[in-house]
Amino acid sequence: MPLIKLKKSIIPSCDVDSLKKLSKLVKATCSVKGTGAYKIGFELVIPFGMEKVVKTIRKYTKLPVIYDHQKAGTDIPEIGEKFMKACKLADAVILFPQAGPETEAAWIKAAQKAKMNVIVGGEMTHPAYLSEEGGFIYDNAPKRMYEIAASMGVADFVIPGNKPEKAMEYVNLIKRKIKNPVFYSPGLITQGGRISDLAKRLDSWHAIVGRAIYEAKDMKKSAGELVKEL
Repeated sequence: MPLIKLKKSIIPSCDVDSLKKLSKLVKATCSVKGTGAYKIGFELVIPFGMEKVVKTIRKYTKLPVIYDHQKAGTDIPEIGEKFMKACKLADAVILFPQAGPETEAAWIKAAQKAKMNVIVGGEMTHPAYLSEEGGFIYDNAPKRMYEIAASMGVADFVIPGNKPEKAMEYVNLIKRKIKNPVFYSPGLITQGGRISDLAKRLDSWHAIVGRAIYEAKDMKKSAGELVKEL
């Protein structure tokens, strides 16, 4: 079963600093047709805990909760099982396995053992990430991350929304490895990416949007307008 029932959706990124703000965000957007899930991260989970954060979202919706550790999959292989246990209240976790293939394989196995949906990313959205841009990550490393994940049965992948041509290279690579993959993209709106660039080219794709929704005066209206671009 796919994590998100919709083929295309908007995923509000809940990068707010209080449960009150989280409540306001979820209450405003959960009834918008085209909202597919909610992504939470350290800004809420570290101070308030996974249980309180998920419980707050569950007051308003049963939509999936995706935990983005920013970035998980960067420790030793053995930590994977402990991480999945700590994240058991979420419906899915995002991994960016920059610590190498041994860690990637171990953490994916840990997620599968825990029956946790896993979403794997490779290239991030900010400048100076890959070595060709002055970054620390080898240029071909994201491709290896995606290939390993696909070979292990992962079907959900993060691709950079503000780098559409590069994103499509990863899409084509992944589609050669696995049938019916599902894609997720940050890097939209405030980071320069346009929803329409990938929405029109992919059958199963979810746009992760943060500030353009939670900083809007009318969050419900903003989410509704973004859904129209899918």
